[in-house]
Amino acid sequence: MHGEAMIAACTIAGSDSGGGAGIQADLRTFAAFAVWGLSVVTAVTAQNTREVRRAWMLPVEAVEAQIAAVCDDFFIGAFKTGMLGERGIVRAVAGALPEGVPLVVDPVMISTSGHTLLAPDAVADVVRLLVPRAAIVTPNLPEAEALAGIPVRRVSDMAVAGKRIRDLGAEAVVVKGGHLSGGVAVDVLVDAEGVLALEGRMYPYPVHGSGCCFASALAALLARGCGVREAFSAAKEFMETAVREAAPGSGGVRIANPGGSAFIMRRDEHYNHL
Repeated sequence: MHGEAMIAACTIAGSDSGGGAGIQADLRTFAAFAVWGLSVVTAVTAQNTREVRRAWMLPVEAVEAQIAAVCDDFFIGAFKTGMLGERGIVRAVAGALPEGVPLVVDPVMISTSGHTLLAPDAVADVVRLLVPRAAIVTPNLPEAEALAGIPVRRVSDMAVAGKRIRDLGAEAVVVKGGHLSGGVAVDVLVDAEGVLALEGRMYPYPVHGSGCCFASALAALLARGCGVREAFSAAKEFMETAVREAAPGSGGVRIANPGGSAFIMRRDEHYNHL
């Protein structure tokens, strides 16, 4: 850091034993933006690119203690939540987060393989306790449907769902279009200025960990002082590289690559001002 103040961000999420998502993906993403990564582990999972086999939630006291420890020793520019699992942890996180620090809420509910990652009775607590504190909420299409209470099939539906979720109290919502049919990956931002849709290439393979990387990129950029719209555009550009250069896994599933060489080569030139 050459004597400058350390820029740090903290992820509060589950551990992925396969390294492609969760805490592991979040920390690699923070590093890609030259942001010091802090972590609060909420769960340990036995998973790979194809499935989540088992998940064990940590005790509430362990989650609270981790948050207290990092908050006591670091200036944290942003927090990001991922897998929270159960209502006790949701409530503990909400109670322990410091006020006034940007928060990115990735409302992780169900894994791509169909494993439940958020207990149904915890969804209401996420909506009541975390969404109103969020600078950005980043649901995928199924999560947007659950939070907004409407079917989301088209880009116009994404905008409506984003507005409904923002009405729950969030500063901004990004509805991710990775599950959208068609050949274009569209993400839709809804904020106080209105609706902004950004398109990207849809690659012909499933990518593990892309949602974690995207939410963490937003958190890293907020920690660096970006506004929501600037962070959205930069994170979208970042994900283009992370998905294009995704590492090959088994069974045709690839792993989002937040350390993609093309992004790292551009970072020093384009992101030092952040």
